[in-house]
Formats: sequence, structure tokens, C-alpha cells
Amino acid sequence: MALHVRGVLLPDDEVRDLWLVGDRVTYEPVAGAVTVADGGFVLPGLVDAHCHIGIARGAVPIESLDQARELATIDRDAGVLAIRDAGSPYPYPELADEPELPRLVRAGRHIAPPRRYLRDIGVEVEADAVPAMVAEQARAGNGWVKLVGDWIDRGVGDLAPAWDPVTMAAAVDAAHAAGVRAAVHTFSESAVEIMVRAGVDSVEHGTGLSVDLVDEMARRGTALVPTMINIDTFGEIADRARDRFPGYAEHMLALRDGFPAVVRAAYEAGVPIYVGTDAGGGIDHGLAAREMLLLHERAGMSRLDVLAAASWRARDWLGLPGLVEGGLADLVVYAADPRTDLRVVQAPDRIVLRGRVVR
Repeated sequence: MALHVRGVLLPDDEVRDLWLVGDRVTYEPVAGAVTVADGGFVLPGLVDAHCHIGIARGAVPIESLDQARELATIDRDAGVLAIRDAGSPYPYPELADEPELPRLVRAGRHIAPPRRYLRDIGVEVEADAVPAMVAEQARAGNGWVKLVGDWIDRGVGDLAPAWDPVTMAAAVDAAHAAGVRAAVHTFSESAVEIMVRAGVDSVEHGTGLSVDLVDEMARRGTALVPTMINIDTFGEIADRARDRFPGYAEHMLALRDGFPAVVRAAYEAGVPIYVGTDAGGGIDHGLAAREMLLLHERAGMSRLDVLAAASWRARDWLGLPGLVEGGLADLVVYAADPRTDLRVVQAPDRIVLRGRVVR
């Protein structure tokens, strides 16, 4: 059954009629199409560009496909119709084409240093095995690999890079040789600089970024996925660590407090920024709208640029065609203009995924 949608199409800012035939968009009228939205503001489906449907609350691996479905459905019902899963300890390639679930762009498992990351989440390898593991995880995903660029080093008592700079650069090279892009988790100043200069494709979190480095990211086109919701948890992390690692605790608080200015500097420098929540583990699913509001309120991104970072620009980055002729039939409709009041993204009026009405 063909569907018909009419509304103000963003970012074009004009009233348009769309027809959805199966999983494709057309601007050619389709006889007998059922109108499912008439009025309001229409966006390509939202994207959570840093999400983990393979990790359950408490940072433990899920144990079944049904758990992954449940978590992905929470995001879908918030208007997120595409997910870049930034590392999963549980494989679920068979979910990629399920009609009721968001589109999935997957990174395989986190690649981490031995005994320095979350237990059972990543695959832990010594430096000499990193390139081979990158190639293996490239085959396990569908376009990305996820590198853990730093974590606490208990011997140092603070954040430290995962491996030496040569190994970290080799990891990026191995990803590109395998035909995929590399995303890197970084909190610290040293690790993010190593990885940006090595040519990593996206920086996840990036609390240690400097003004000079955001200029380099802009020059290279390196993306930033700030996960501001996640950075808000640094106070809890610091509290748990303070007795044993007081220097680490203070460092995490300083990174948290300076982060809005870091994201603003990246935005003003022209770094591509995308919305990601880091859902899974310590962050609940379904919070993309909250992340959007934080990017506007704390980092100073314009409402239009936040919408782009969560919708059409993010979909283009992930290779998912938007609401163009022949594009994918994923959209959300809001009764009021989110460019005027961004809070409306918290409550979509209509959600259509793969040409099927979700709500």
C-alpha cells in the first residue's frame, strides 16, 4: 500500500507532497495512496550515531536477539530510524533488514587494550595484534570499526592512550585498507591528538580536544560525535574513583566542565558534528532528543544545525538517502516547527519507517 505525506519538508522549507511506495520515496503522485500526515514539519528519520543495542544496562553484553530488538525499538519509538552501533559484544547482522527496526550501521566489537576496558565488552589485544583484529572486526561489521583510544591506566593513575602512537596509526590504516571507516573512543588530550593526526574518521566523545586540534579536524573532515549525555556522567565516575585515583577523578571533572566550550569550538571551526547518545550501559535508550537539546543549549549549535546533525546530514554521512526521489522511506513529522522550538523533537506526531507507519 502506497502512503502519502504532505507538510513543510526540511531542510527545503517548502510544503511538499511525498508518496512512499514500499521503502522508496517518490514525488510523482500515486493513485490510491493513503494520506498518513497532512500538515506539520517533515524530516528524514532521526539518527543516533553512537548507540549500543548490544549492551544492556550496567555495561553487560546482551544475551539474545530479542534484547537487541527491545532496545532498538525504544529508539525507534523516539523517532530514531537509523542507528550507528558503535561497538557490540553480541553479533546481530540478521537484524539489519528487519522491517520493524531502525536501519543498522554496525562496527563489530570494540577493539581495546588488555585489561584496561569494560569487562566482556571489547576484544582485547596487544599492540602487535591490533591491525589483524581491525581487519577481523571490519568483516564483522558493515562499514565501521570501533577503537578504544584510551582508558584509565591504573599504573599511571589517570587516562592514558591504549597503545603506542605507531600502533594506533596502524589501526586506522588497517581499517581503511579493509574498506571501512574507523571510529575512536577518546577522553584524554593525548589519545585524541594521536588519532586525529592518524586520520581517524570519527572522534567519539572527544573531551580532550584542543582548539588547534578542532581546526585540524575541520581541515580533514573528521567527524565529532560528542555524546554530551554521557559526559554528564563524569561526576559519578569521578566519585567512584576518587579514593584510589584522585588525579584521574579531578581530570574527569575538568574534562566534563570544559566540554561545552570544546564542542562549541569544534562547531565554530566547521567540524562535522552528529548526534549520538552512547545509549547502552550507563545511558538509557530513546534519548536522542535530549542530546539534541544539549547541543543547542550548552554548545551553542543553531537549531537548524542540530536538526541536520540528527537527520539529513547524519543520514548522508552514513550513506542513507534522505527524502529525495528514490530515497529511503523514513520520516518523522512534528506538529510545530522544530527550528523555532527544538523541544518539539521530544514528541513526534508521526513516524514512518521503511514505508510503514510506526505511529
